[in-house]
Order: sequence, then structure tokens, then C-alpha cells
Amino acid sequence: MTRKFDAIIVGAGQAGPSLTGRLTAAGMVVALIERKFVGGTCVNTGCMPTKALVASAYAAHLARRAADFGVRAGDIAIDMKMVAARAHKVTLDARTNNERWLEGMERLTFIRGHARFVGPDSLSVNGETLTAPRIFLNVGCRATVPDMPGLKDVPYLDNTDMVVLDTMPEHLVIIGGSYIGLEFAQMYRRFGATVTVIERDERLIAREDPDVTSAVQKILEDEGITVRTGVNCVGFARHDRGVSVAVDCRAGDPEIIGSHVLLAVGRRPNTDDLGLHEAGVATNARGYIEVDDVLQTSVPGIWALGDCNGRGAFTHTAYNDFEIVAANLLDGEARKLSERILGYALYIDPPLGRVGMTETQAAATGRPILVSTRPMTRVGRAVEKSETKGFMKIIADAQTHRILGAAILGTGGDEAIHGILDMMNADQPTNRLRWAVPIHPTVSELIPTLLGGLAPPREA
Repeated sequence: MTRKFDAIIVGAGQAGPSLTGRLTAAGMVVALIERKFVGGTCVNTGCMPTKALVASAYAAHLARRAADFGVRAGDIAIDMKMVAARAHKVTLDARTNNERWLEGMERLTFIRGHARFVGPDSLSVNGETLTAPRIFLNVGCRATVPDMPGLKDVPYLDNTDMVVLDTMPEHLVIIGGSYIGLEFAQMYRRFGATVTVIERDERLIAREDPDVTSAVQKILEDEGITVRTGVNCVGFARHDRGVSVAVDCRAGDPEIIGSHVLLAVGRRPNTDDLGLHEAGVATNARGYIEVDDVLQTSVPGIWALGDCNGRGAFTHTAYNDFEIVAANLLDGEARKLSERILGYALYIDPPLGRVGMTETQAAATGRPILVSTRPMTRVGRAVEKSETKGFMKIIADAQTHRILGAAILGTGGDEAIHGILDMMNADQPTNRLRWAVPIHPTVSELIPTLLGGLAPPREA
């Protein structure tokens, strides 16, 4: 049996449902296929449950600091079952709302099942063939499971397991010192677990500037988290108390005994079982679908949106992929992926808000640059909240006076960074923001001051 549609969308993550809404509203008959949960990674195993857990961890941390604010509190206890249930409710509510939205769409056929290409315009799902002149892939990513000695012989967790964990690890050993690993490290330390982070590179979150990674590491170590970097080889074995983790590095114990092990070493696209070769869709060496500047694949009539195209690993970039495709197909616009200025955040506490280039990346271009930094100890809002860890940093082009990038590691950094992101998107010179009059007391009010301090970077 073959059914024909105007468009087929595979995956109900952040881009899929929104694109479905635009296409059906434009009069198209659409099939949306999802083999697991509506909402994708963000709703089910990523942003929403993890940030709910971060909020619980922050509440515990603030409660322990109550005396610093003149507040007397009793003993602080963590009910992990309630913590997990709260996070799961956030997920369920969001998933249910998305499902209800889809149920109310006219001209939509929603199919639960696994889609696989049988040709450049055809997919097989649940034993039937669906065809359409337009096919959109929004299939997302999953946790990478590396080939490490002994890993197959021991129990381990990934981010999907962690967001539903309702017990307290005695000692959580995290393999991977980047965004996912560090968020879980801090939250579980604040819940009361002993935490060790193991990172292969010489420093945490190596894509960031060294001053940022050093400050992040100090924040975590000040809370009692053990950080082991420069680990060349990791091995696993069963142990009476859980898992023995062997580490080959220059300093520290060669063996760590953990009650739980979390793998947080990266993500891989869900493209290996789509039958892409049957359609002729090209992928790169890591399995990501190759796309052009308007998100079309190597096959005309097939687009790839979200994490599976390797052009952004965030909810907001997936949604922006939808915006680009919809604007070009339905609104007569000519929007391009290359015009996107990337911003993102690391949700430890305090958070790291980031946009554009790092100082290292900007310097590598060879252009003359200007840099300015300011510690959060000199930000009134941070002082008033007694949350003064971190710093602000901005990088600009010395000739064009355009902002190239910025980092705000500090309270409210994930929100304050948007003032800089907006100026970069508007392509305005630094003086345009330099003479703004922001509200006091906020973190954002220091951005004009920060811009006023731009100067050539000091020689290393």
C-alpha cells in the first residue's frame, strides 16, 4: 500500500512539529512520523528535565547558604524521588501539550513508527510506503558510547538514564568534562553525592578560552568536585562497591571506585538506520547529514533540520533551522544558515552565556582585536546576591568596531548575553551599545562599561 502526501516530516523534535504547523496551515497534506517521544531530546531527555534538576540543585545549594543571608534554616535533606518526579512532570506536561497541539492540526497524519527510505521520495513505515515531493528529516542525536576497555562488562548511565534516576549515587564518576557532564556533576554534588569528573583533554570544555575553563573548574572544585584532566586511557571493571575506573594520567590515584558511572563524551546522529543510502543522501564521516546553506541535502527535495545535520547542537538552532526552511519555502525569503550567529549556555551555577567567537578563535583569524574583561566581584547585582564568581569578557574587531564574541560566566549570564547577541545580529558598532542606558541594578548594565574598556590583548 502506498500513500501520497505533499510533505513528510521524520521526527517530532523541535523543528518537526513547528514545520508541520506551517505546512498544514499553507494547505499541504503532511505526514509526521515519530518512533518514540514527541518533543525530541529537549523535552524528554535534555533541556527541560535537566534544567528542572538544576533548579532543584540550586534550591538545595541556596538553602545551605541561608545563614549567609541572615536566614536560619534547619537541616537540609534531599528527597531524590520527589526531585526526579518534579523533573519528569515537566517533561510529561511539555510532551502532552505538544501531542495535543498536533492532534488538533488539520491535514496532518501523525504516525508512530520507524521510517526508512526506500527511494529518494519514498519511506517505509509500519509495512506501508509513504511518498512525497518534500521530505524533512528531524531525527536528532543520542549519546555516544565509546569503545573503552571493560565498558561492556559494567553498568553505566547516559543522559537519558540520569534524568529519571531517583536514587542518590554514593560516588558518581562522570566520563567527559564538557557541557552535559559538568551540569550533572554540579547538580549531583549539590544533591549530596561525591563526584569525580574525568576528561581526556588537558582542560574542561576545551572549545572555550583557557581563562573561562579555568574559572569553571575552580567553581566546581570549590564545591568539592574532583576534576581529573589529561586522562589518556580509561578502563572499567566490576567492583564490590560498583565500578572500578582505571585512569592513566600524570597525577592522582590510578583507580577510582564509583557507585555509578555516567558517560558524557559526546553525541551521535540518529541516521544509521534511516536507509539514507537508498535515497542517495550524503553524510559525513561521523554520520551527520550534509546540508547546504538552506538546509537541503545532497538530494533535491530532502532537507535535514536539527542536531542530525551537525550544524548546531541546541534546541534554539533546531528551531532556527525550521524558521529558515519555512521562510524560504513559504514566505518567499532567502534566509541562509551561514547568517546565523551562534549563542549558547552552560547551565552550571553560575551559568556561562556565550556568543560568537572566543578570544582564541578571533586571534587566529589574524585580524587586530580588542578585548575587555570585568570580574563579577565588580558587578553590583552579583555583589547584592552574594554570587560573585566568574567574569565578563567581550572581543571586538579593532578596525570595524563590531563585536566578534563574548562570554559572561556569572549570575544571570545566560540572560545578559542576549544584549550582545542582539547587537551582533543587528551588525551595529560597539559605540551603539556603549552609549546605551541600561537598568540598574542588573548584570546587563555593565556591558557598556565593558565595551568602554576594550583594548588590545596583552601579550601572553
